[in-house]
Amino acid sequence: MSTLPWLHPGRVALLTQALHERILILDGGMGTMLQGHDLDEGGFRGARFEHGHDGHVEFHDNHAHQGGCDLKGNNDLLTLTRPDIIRGVHDAYLEAGADLIETNTFNSTRISQADYHLQHLAHELNLEGARLARAACDAMTAKTPHQPRFVIGVLGPTSRTASLSPDVNDPGFRNVTFEELVENYTESASGLIDGGVDVIMVETIFDTLNAKAALFALSELFHQRGARVPIMISGTITDRSGRTLSGQTAEAFYYSVRHARPLSVGFNCALGAEDLRPHIETLSGIAESYVSTHPNAGLPNAFGEYDETPEHMAGVIGSFARDGLLNLVGGCCGTTPAHIRAIAAAVRNQPPRVLPSRDAEAA
Repeated sequence: MSTLPWLHPGRVALLTQALHERILILDGGMGTMLQGHDLDEGGFRGARFEHGHDGHVEFHDNHAHQGGCDLKGNNDLLTLTRPDIIRGVHDAYLEAGADLIETNTFNSTRISQADYHLQHLAHELNLEGARLARAACDAMTAKTPHQPRFVIGVLGPTSRTASLSPDVNDPGFRNVTFEELVENYTESASGLIDGGVDVIMVETIFDTLNAKAALFALSELFHQRGARVPIMISGTITDRSGRTLSGQTAEAFYYSVRHARPLSVGFNCALGAEDLRPHIETLSGIAESYVSTHPNAGLPNAFGEYDETPEHMAGVIGSFARDGLLNLVGGCCGTTPAHIRAIAAAVRNQPPRVLPSRDAEAA
């Protein structure tokens, strides 16, 4: 993978320069922002899906029959039915100071979209999600040429796990194969690249075998195209045990994915910043790549809501920066533009973490 040229060498050079100069800011939660619009079933369907699944499944009175289902809650679909809302979220985070914007494609794989009988839209969701984010970043870069903005194409973990059985009575059973995951990730990544992303992030990794399928798919896809884009890798520590769902510590996780020569490795979601700190410290001490984190706004409360204020979260993350742990930082579940603005202010005058003497590309 490392021998292939960059697909967008000019943008990679700008991103690398920015990473050397300062801590870069990721955006915050997408779902958090979309919940504020309080969309109903019709709001998710829009005109295109008002009477069915785009010609694939018929509906009556907005309720599924003949194998269909409701579409409310399919946030990725809003890229097609309400692009104005998604663009508005991107713009809000850019105005708050984000350097990098994530595409609205966390569940835009065939596997995840099959829950809504919309698996045929996987490539289109990624293509249009990338185009929306690209347009937002290009428009903001034109306003702030001293601060170029970049698009991260998101590959989520899918709704299945290759390492664990979904049936407690049959530990050997799997409901997805490595090959199926590779096919899913190849299709989604193709859409992201066609849409013009600068970087691809394999995100919220709870199962490292799923991530390896994504990394293999990217490697093969880059070779097919004869060029590559940088890769970011972000796992998730699922609870205070300090391990991913598939059982790895932060250190083991890193050594499982470092072969991909990522631009960055980090952790996001699941925990708040305070609980993520020891795991970010571990990565910071061993990673040849840049280190990223975008934690939740604390742990969810009894109502599934997030209580950490922008000021509190920024204070915690500011200490990460002062201790030299970070290169990229943003927010995940429960975070808003107010959180990102506060985090950006907290790390603005802090130098980025210094990489080990061995270049990340030679890792």
